[in-house]
Formats: sequence, structure tokens, C-alpha cells
Amino acid sequence: MDQPRRALVTGTSTGLGRAIALALAREGYDLALTELDIAPLTELLRGPEFAGRKVIPVQLDLRSQESIGAAFDRALTGLGEIDLLVNNAARALVKPTIDVTLAEWDDIIDTNLKGSFFLTQRFGRYCIERGRAGAIVSMVSTHGVTGIAQRAVYGISKAGLIQMTKMLAIEWADKNIRVNAVAPATVLTPSRAQMLNDPERRKEMLARIPTGRFVTTEEVAAAVVYLASPAAASVTGHTLMVDGGLTAY
Repeated sequence: MDQPRRALVTGTSTGLGRAIALALAREGYDLALTELDIAPLTELLRGPEFAGRKVIPVQLDLRSQESIGAAFDRALTGLGEIDLLVNNAARALVKPTIDVTLAEWDDIIDTNLKGSFFLTQRFGRYCIERGRAGAIVSMVSTHGVTGIAQRAVYGISKAGLIQMTKMLAIEWADKNIRVNAVAPATVLTPSRAQMLNDPERRKEMLARIPTGRFVTTEEVAAAVVYLASPAAASVTGHTLMVDGGLTAY
């Protein structure tokens, strides 16, 4: 019989987080799913993919150290053990750099980078103290690798996560904790629908992608499933680009 697999996934009510949660459920994972407000998770949890799975909704605000600790403890109590952490929750900002405020900087960095770091630290400490293996997959972005206008703070936060992936992969390699990341290009999510409905904007964005199409949520979720799986046992410290060749220029 397969060993039980349990994952903590952040930011799961919509978009990429939702697709990742569904993909992991199909793979047989029990799940702790987080959101700032867990009410929207109710609809998601009605999906047939979760039938027979243990799924725990968890309130989490990555800007709060207290919330991070409480959310991890809630997930661990509900699942019993945690094998996989997926750092997906993030906040975006599209704004000229010269207009970015300190409050906006703090909001993006505290959520995307600082919060993800300390949740990852909590998971790493848990694995090391119990002498158990673990896997971490962080959702980053091509904006953390290439330059683009009006997305400086978001790109900086994602570049930080990419470097965090390398640093922790080395530090925790002998602890049997693998640390990887997935960097998508523009993904067809509900939050992008309005922007992508503008023909000129759509044409401009597609022109940057050699394959000529946007990445799907299912493709990104499949990358997460792979990096979490035994098939990727020798993969650590790696950022997997799911970008239609955008960063190959």
C-alpha cells in the first residue's frame, strides 16, 4: 500500500493554488489548504477530487508571524504529519517604480518573501526535529528572472524566493529535505481574464512567449506534482521554468 502523503498549500481558493490543490488531491494527498479568508474554500472542497481525502481549511496571513505559527500548527494537528509544503500565496503589484509606497513594498515583500521564508523555516524545523524527509515547492515567476516594467517589487520578491530555493536546498540536503521552485510565464487564470481580453495587451504578452500561447494552470500544477514526487528525488535547488521558452532568449 502507498504511504500517505500530506501537503500544506498556501493561497488555494482560486487560480494556480486551486489547480495545485486539485492536482495533489488526484495524486492521493491529504491537504491543509490556506487562505486569508477560508470561506471561499467551501466551494472548492465540494469537488469530486477531494472525495475520500482529508482536507483541512486553514486561515493564514503570511504578513503575521503569529498567523504563520498558528496555521502550521493547525495543519499539523489536522493532518498528523506534513510531507510537502507548497508556497503559492502571493500578492502582485503593477505600478511604476517611482510611485511605489513603503506600505506597498512591505505588503508585497512581507507576503511573498518574508512570510514564505518563515513558513518554510517552520516546516524545515519540523522535519529536522523529527528526522523526517520533506519537500518544498515555491511558486515563483519569470519576473524573478527577467526584467519587465512596472513590476519591480513583485519581481524582486520572486527573485528572492528563487535564491532562497538554492540556499535552503544546499543547507538542508543532508537532512533529506528537497527545495525547488516553479516559475511560470503568464498563466490563464481568472484574475488575468480582464487583462487578457484586451486584444492589444494580449498580443503584446503573447509576443514575448516563443510557443505563442499562455501557460495553463494544469501545466503548472503538473510541474509541482513532479517536483514533489519520488521521480524528482535527485532534483533540489532547481527552478523549473514553465514559460513557453520566454526565459530562453
